[in-house]
Amino acid sequence: MEESQRQKKIGSVLQRDLVEVLQNAATQGGMQGILISVSKVKVTVDLSVAKVYLSIFPNNKGQELIKGIRSNAPLIRHELAQRTRHQLRRMPQLEFFIDDSLEYIDKIEQSLKGKDNPLNDPNLLDKRKKS
Repeated sequence: MEESQRQKKIGSVLQRDLVEVLQNAATQGGMQGILISVSKVKVTVDLSVAKVYLSIFPNNKGQELIKGIRSNAPLIRHELAQRTRHQLRRMPQLEFFIDDSLEYIDKIEQSLKGKDNPLNDPNLLDKRKKS
């Protein structure tokens, strides 16, 4: 189902402010050299829940960092509510997920460059087909 204009607008407002909140929290928490980007925010139809997809660099810190973000979700939600109080009546609940699409793209790119290139060796396609 297609997102409504309202859902898209709320998602973009949350995305913009979440980047600032998360980057500030990371630098104040003493985490140097970590880049957190909000790749997508999907808001439910009733505007009560926002699913936030985060890309974290370096990748090996992702699981540890997402646990910390999830445990601090009420504080993040409060900070967002303060920032968006003139734009939103109610702040949706925040659910955080790791966006692994960049890793997926990188794996595809590496396989195309490497020896397991299905374009060069069509026999590999038979191995990858799902039964």
